[in-house]
This record gives sequence, structure tokens and C-alpha cells, in this order.
Amino acid sequence: MSSTATLEATQPALTLTLQNGQNIRFHSDTSVEADEIPVIDISGIFSDDLADRKAVAEQIREAAHRIGFFYIINHGIDEKYAAGTFEQAKRFFGQDEQKKMSVCTDLVEEYVGYFPMAKYNRNGKKKNDLMEAYNWGYNPKFDPEVASADEPDTDAVKLLWPKNLPGFKDTLYEHHAQLLTLARRLTKTFALALHLDENYFDEYVKTPAAGMRLTHYPPQDALPSDQLGIGAHTDFECFTFVTQDDKAGLEVLSKSGYWIKAKPIPGSIVVNIADCFMRQTNDYFVSTVHRVVNKAGAERYSCPFFFGFDHNMKLEPIPTCVSDENPMKYPVVTSGEYLKWRAQQAKKV
Repeated sequence: MSSTATLEATQPALTLTLQNGQNIRFHSDTSVEADEIPVIDISGIFSDDLADRKAVAEQIREAAHRIGFFYIINHGIDEKYAAGTFEQAKRFFGQDEQKKMSVCTDLVEEYVGYFPMAKYNRNGKKKNDLMEAYNWGYNPKFDPEVASADEPDTDAVKLLWPKNLPGFKDTLYEHHAQLLTLARRLTKTFALALHLDENYFDEYVKTPAAGMRLTHYPPQDALPSDQLGIGAHTDFECFTFVTQDDKAGLEVLSKSGYWIKAKPIPGSIVVNIADCFMRQTNDYFVSTVHRVVNKAGAERYSCPFFFGFDHNMKLEPIPTCVSDENPMKYPVVTSGEYLKWRAQQAKKV
């Protein structure tokens, strides 16, 4: 039994409706420390022995089904890439407001560019979410499996890049490329976790939806009942990598309705299941609700990497997750259709 399942509610459950239409219940806005989120050594996914790869996949299967969140260690990405990204985050967010607003997301339909400080209020709190962010997306020019000198720079028009920060874009894409390679490898592990052929998702990830975000959370004085760093939500795509700095703040909602602290573990990456994967697995994998509350007393930075399938691929049910007794719960749409709808919902807040 999970540790939070033994806790007793001290007050009636609170309710909240998320941007994806999901209704959630929780017992308190105050988070707890609990041994709920597993730490998985994924070095075995790089083994030539299928048995080693399957052993990791079974650990991921359990975590993805039970809570939808887990840490991965021994993932093969040098810490210098995260350090470079956080350095660029501090450069970008340290600019004056006018320069940041010159690349504001409101200038485009896409879910990219600068998201201003305290502009959004995802959960209807007294105060807006105390955070700012910068988003960018997949670009084949920087994809290790595609990249060549002849590859067009597809984000030249759609993405908003600051003009006055030399090295900003290249440094971010260096880290993006590392995470992209790991994500493709992990889709093979997820296939094994779903008891499918290891290459089941290969066609889905040739041209993936692979967005990335810099986030900055100033220390907050307000209580979580009045303000959050980022409100409770689920992610859009298949799964997310979250690289955290050493400041705590990420919190995960357990199935028993308690907010659990997901404290930083040096050298780890947090992985969480997102909505597209939950849909395809017919709710076998859990897209878990999470939020950020920065009570660390210092500036907090994190870097989520949102990995999804090719926009043209249909989110068809995974064959091992449906049956006559357990039919598909969701209509089949393309990845692009679903992501566009979710981005529109998010921008409305």
C-alpha cells in the first residue's frame, strides 16, 4: 500500500476542474513527504541483452500505471547540458520586460515564445501563478537523426527567438538533442512495458512533437491556497522529462488525493506520463496531475521537455490495452489535432 493511502483526510475533499476537462479531488493544499515516486536505474535500456531491457521496462510499467511519475538515473546525459540550459535561462529571464515581451507568445498561434510573469491563473487562485517561461519546439535541423547542412531551419518563422542573446538558441538545442535521443530510446522501453514489439513506436517518432521550456519561479510568500508557481495540470503529449535545479517545488497528486513533494535528486530526470499516452493506453498509463509551489526561499529554474508523436499520426488504441470487455474510451484523433486543442485551452486561461 502506498504511504499516502494510509493518511486520513482532516477536512472535506477539495475539487478542481483542469484545462483538459478532468475533475480532481484532493484533501489539502498543503503537500506532504511520502515514498511514492520510484527511482529507476535505466542503464539496462542500453544493454544488448533483451532481458536487461525488459527488466527496466517492467519497472517503468509499474510506475507508469500506479502513479505516472518516476525518476530516472544513469540515463547517459552529461550534466553539462542542463547546466548550460540553466545558465541561458538566467540570461533570458534577467532581461528587462520589454526585451522579453518582444518574443511574447501572444504574437503567434503556436505555443512558443515568452509567457510573461504572473499572467496565468490555471486554478482560479486569489493570485496568478508566480512563474514565467520560454518555449521552443522541434526543429529537424537540430535533430541528431536528421540534421544536415541542407536541412531547412523550419522554426525561422514560427518560433520567436531573442535577437540579443548570442549562443542562446544553439545551447538550448544542444540540450534538446540529448533529450530527443533519450526520448526515442525510451519509446522502445515503453513499447516493451506495454508488452509490444520493441519497435512498435518507431514510425511515431521519426518527426516527433518535441517541445521544450525554460521556467523561472521566484520564491513565493503566499500560501498554496492563494497562489501557486504553476497551477495543477496534466501535460499534453506522451511523456515529459523534467530537469530540475537543486530547489524543491514540484508536487505530484497521489491517487489517494495528497500533494507529494517531488524533491530534486542530483543527476536524475523526472519522467511523467502525459495525456496522449494515457489516451492511447486507454487509461492504463496514468497522466498524473502536478503543480509547482516554490517555498524554497530562492529563485527556482526547471526545464521540461515535452515528447509527443508525429502530428500526423493517429492516437489509435494500443492493442494490449483494449478488448471486448475493455473497449477504447476516447475518440481517435491525430496527435496534432489533440495538441492544438490543448494549446488553445491553455492560452485561454
